[in-house]
Amino acid sequence: MKNTFGNALSVTIFGESHGAAIGAVIDGLAPGLVVDEGFIRHQLSLRRPAGRISTARREADEFQILSGVYEGRTTGTPLCIVIPNADTKSGDYQTEIARPGHADYTAKCKYHGYQDARGGGHFSGRVTAALVAAGAILIPALKGKGITIGTHVARCAGVNDAPFAFDESELKAQLLDLNEIPFAVLDAPAGEQMQAAIDAARADGDSVGGVLETAIVGLPAGIGEPWFDSIESLLSHALFSIPAVKGVEFGDGFALADRKGSEANDAFVVEDGLVLTMTNHNGGINGGIANGMPVVFRCAIKPTPTIAKVQHTIDMKKKTNVEYGGRGRHDPCIVHRARVVVDSVAALVVADLLTQRYGTECWE
Repeated sequence: MKNTFGNALSVTIFGESHGAAIGAVIDGLAPGLVVDEGFIRHQLSLRRPAGRISTARREADEFQILSGVYEGRTTGTPLCIVIPNADTKSGDYQTEIARPGHADYTAKCKYHGYQDARGGGHFSGRVTAALVAAGAILIPALKGKGITIGTHVARCAGVNDAPFAFDESELKAQLLDLNEIPFAVLDAPAGEQMQAAIDAARADGDSVGGVLETAIVGLPAGIGEPWFDSIESLLSHALFSIPAVKGVEFGDGFALADRKGSEANDAFVVEDGLVLTMTNHNGGINGGIANGMPVVFRCAIKPTPTIAKVQHTIDMKKKTNVEYGGRGRHDPCIVHRARVVVDSVAALVVADLLTQRYGTECWE
């Protein structure tokens, strides 16, 4: 049973949805990194539910850093951050009913009934708040190295957002803007259509999913490993750990399968002494290693499984077939809240890759 990810720099998550707290331990951090608690609060606010298009559960996310920070900077020892749970309603959950689309049944198979099943327990999306807090330690450090990460809702409920810019300076400006807004889209009218569709699904007792598109700008060429620790391998491993992520593609992804090599290749060119590519179909990666262009990937987010509509399922204790209509508080869509989780996970992976290649001295 493992809840740790990373090599030179690792993160361990702990806690349950309705337990006392959730949290993360980051090990392998360089000493001297600035820890901006205001930025941590900002990042957590981007994940926090708000309005009719999110769950009614409202957590303050008043975190506490227990170790690894002294006078506002990392010490180089393990950093532990804890976020208490306060707004829990465990009585809303029938722990013997296997909710369709959730991990209730598989968790019971793995943990033999000893798991904390309230609100999904350790499998709950609530635990992603710990990942966001951990990512918020590293995102400013990466910015200090010229690396910017950002995500937009590329598609939700069948509505498409505008695409990322190809020009790197324009793309970086887009990412910085996205990181300041709650519903991260490039085209405001498209965002309004998405939110209307989410609200309509809520009113119908249903839910919707979507696609998140992320760009990492400024990652130097040569970062990553061939084969098992390629950028794609490590990012995919981490991204698929986020609840509701059911697909990951890099660059043009599956669309490349229908093209010829002449259409899929990214031609190299030298401009002002810099090696660039004329297109970015492969998402800034060749042979598992960054080529210096923006790393671009997309995550498919499934619709929230807890819905008000009646579904067929089982009573795991009685071994009988039953019908279940979602009780408790749930999101009609988690796509807009998941984007900051994706940013945070990407930051953890990039920081690990940089530390593997250059050591902790690279952060000085």
